[in-house]
Amino acid sequence: MAEPRPLRAFIAVGSNIEPEQNVPRALRLLLERVRVEATSTFYRTRPLRHPEHPPFANGVWRVQTRLEPRPLKFDVLREVERRLGRVRTDDAYAPRTIDLDIAVYGDRTVREPDLLIPDPDVLERPFLAVPLLELEPDLRLPGADGPLREHPVIRRGAELEPMPDLTKLLKEMLHDERGTCCRVDKGTAG
Repeated sequence: MAEPRPLRAFIAVGSNIEPEQNVPRALRLLLERVRVEATSTFYRTRPLRHPEHPPFANGVWRVQTRLEPRPLKFDVLREVERRLGRVRTDDAYAPRTIDLDIAVYGDRTVREPDLLIPDPDVLERPFLAVPLLELEPDLRLPGADGPLREHPVIRRGAELEPMPDLTKLLKEMLHDERGTCCRVDKGTAG
């Protein structure tokens, strides 16, 4: 049986507990499991619903994977979160060491109770939409009317505060990784 061809996916990344350390650690761990092709600019953003919490670092990574969405999310991304000490609570807006979600997975649409692709928040949150557009300027979300660049959420991107030092570090990490060897999906889970 032929091995499935790799698909392009976009992973939304967020952290508001020591993001300058935890986001690079998450990238290193993810590189052990999938091929990360690119990183967007990372932005400092206000926490939703809890202004008293520390600000977030948010961005997006473009990956190539042979994994289906469910194993990518629950076997790979959740494992990275676990290894970085992410604790899930009843408060979906609580501080976190790292938050990794599939924003877009090829042209697939998934509507399951615990897995929504594309992530509906893309059209609501500039810190998801703007980095996606940076990595894929002609992106059309499956089921959306028109390209992402024409959606009103993009105009709200002016409120985003770039994090140039973190972005530079992540881009250097990917450049160094590509210079030595490119990671590919490993084993059945990654």
